[in-house]
Amino acid sequence: MDLLLCGSFDSEERDAWLVELQRAMPDARWHLHAPTQNAGRIVAAVVANPPPGSLQGLPGLRLIQSLWAGVDRLLDDPSLPDVPLARMVDPAMSAAMAETALWATLSLHRRFFDYAQQQRDRHWYPLPQRRADEIEVAVLGMGQMGRTCARRLLETGYRVTGWNLHGGTIAGMALEHGLEALWPLLARSDIVINLLPLTAQTADLLDRRFFAAMRRGAALVNLARGGHLVEADLLQALDSGQLDRAVLDVFRQEPLVTDHPFWCHPRVTVLPHSAAATDMRSAASIVAQNLQALRDGRPISHLVQRKRGY
Repeated sequence: MDLLLCGSFDSEERDAWLVELQRAMPDARWHLHAPTQNAGRIVAAVVANPPPGSLQGLPGLRLIQSLWAGVDRLLDDPSLPDVPLARMVDPAMSAAMAETALWATLSLHRRFFDYAQQQRDRHWYPLPQRRADEIEVAVLGMGQMGRTCARRLLETGYRVTGWNLHGGTIAGMALEHGLEALWPLLARSDIVINLLPLTAQTADLLDRRFFAAMRRGAALVNLARGGHLVEADLLQALDSGQLDRAVLDVFRQEPLVTDHPFWCHPRVTVLPHSAAATDMRSAASIVAQNLQALRDGRPISHLVQRKRGY
């Protein structure tokens, strides 16, 4: 089975992926570049946001397997071959994302960011404290990551409501869907956590209208994509007091430029796109399961619906 590994990573990261993938599929023949001869032997490409056009000229290609959870950059490539595309759905990554969501929620709820500022100012002042079951948390996006985060918050005692653009039900969890349900959900939530996929329908969703609909003094946690957020609108909402604080892991331009106002804003916490790093070991195992399914003619897991964008 001839497989292509390509992406936007450097040679060190690529080689580390190759080691784990070879360990998971020792009988496969891995290529780091599309072969100039016998290109038709490549049956699947394992990719990490490769440069546009990287997958052209592979007539035998039957599957594109992404190493990342988000596929928006892949789908932006007009030359992407029209073959099944699978995204990474990794329980280890979801668990890491849930840890970050819980940390952010606890830090906002218990005012730990404010205490950090008090320490810098050498100011001793205990702040009012609320119980977890008095805090309303909205989790936007109910894929595996969103569900895992919501359950972790529920287990900690928070009042959690999930929201999807489209319908669905999740056992043991309050779930709403559709834009008509979003605005009242924002109005009653103390903390809003974004874990939506980036699609044409969700791009720029976190804008002036969105922030105006939020409860005054609420907080935003964006762990999804920088393209969801209209940055100038968030800064305006923070400066006006409509929002109290924002925790941001993703940005339109990464790395965040050194003169960006987020770096020094007193109500913004910046993370370097580190909320949930991909675990190479578990991800390689998941890739291997899909490639073995392809070889054996079994259904492929976590296929992307291209019209939806995820």
